Amino acid sequence: MKSKRWTALALSLALSMTLLAGCGGGEPAPTATPAPESSATPAPTQESERTEVRLAMLNGPTGMGAAKLISDHLAGETRNDYQVEVASQPTDLTAKLGKGEVDIAALPTNVAANLYQKTGNIQMLALNTLGVLYILENGDTVHSMADLAGKTLYATGQGANPEYVLRYLLEQNGLDGESDVNIVWKTSEEVQTLMASGEAELAMLPVPAATAVTMQNPDVRLALDFNDAWEESGAGGTFTMGCVVARKDFIEEHPQAVEDFLTEYAESIAFIAEGSDEAAQMVVDAGIVPKLPIAKAAIPQANLVCITGSDMLDINSYYEVLFQADPASIGGGIPDDGFFYIP
Repeated sequence: MKSKRWTALALSLALSMTLLAGCGGGEPAPTATPAPESSATPAPTQESERTEVRLAMLNGPTGMGAAKLISDHLAGETRNDYQVEVASQPTDLTAKLGKGEVDIAALPTNVAANLYQKTGNIQMLALNTLGVLYILENGDTVHSMADLAGKTLYATGQGANPEYVLRYLLEQNGLDGESDVNIVWKTSEEVQTLMASGEAELAMLPVPAATAVTMQNPDVRLALDFNDAWEESGAGGTFTMGCVVARKDFIEEHPQAVEDFLTEYAESIAFIAEGSDEAAQMVVDAGIVPKLPIAKAAIPQANLVCITGSDMLDINSYYEVLFQADPASIGGGIPDDGFFYIP
């Protein structure tokens, strides 16, 4: 699994460099000065010709990969003129996409599928994060999903993707999520408190909440990565929880801006995924993670990728799992190929 993640990043970076070589860049063109007797309008500069892209990211892993792109935009070094906002809830962005107030946005993959089924007016541009769910243990007894048998697991995400994936992986390991494992559903904040205080022995949490717990209580370890559990269970396709989408009409009107975004986004993800101090600071500066130590520790656990083109179709196996658990979670059906931006 690790090699697959880094292969995706390497391919994305290679694509970025190829596109950069073909597009040039350079200094803005000088403004033409009309002759004194002429009333001609000065020629537009390269700056004025940049496409305005209203870009929206989410707090947490789904938004992390865009941190360098946001930093570069603030420094005036991006090809597009990005108008950036960072939201805390996907519903904030789905509403704006529907109203045409946002052009490109990061969303959970199930939310993206749901919105496509309802409106038909978005396409997935890239998958940006693999699974970010972890089993945390205050101890050292759990090394596989099967080891959860007979134990109490505190978890967040009831009625949503975390629950569906957890139950699927338990079933794949011969366990019933009702009788073999005592799952206690609570809010993320409640689960964090129980694990950090040592009152609970096992929990399921996403990054960066899981990261924060391990920093608060050094006795707590990341026992299971759901990406590894997905692969070990024999599940097909890619377990991918985050993506970026764009409005179809924006793609049709500004195809070059979309290609430029994907180039800059791939470079941004590759840089942030390296997990340097500079990358972590960019994530904090962008308002995506609140504290530098958490950002620094969470980046390696966020499983950042940039998967584009036909490779995105691998997510359909994950959508099949969600569909079997609750068809409404992805809008009532597996998205057709029109959902995927494959130029």
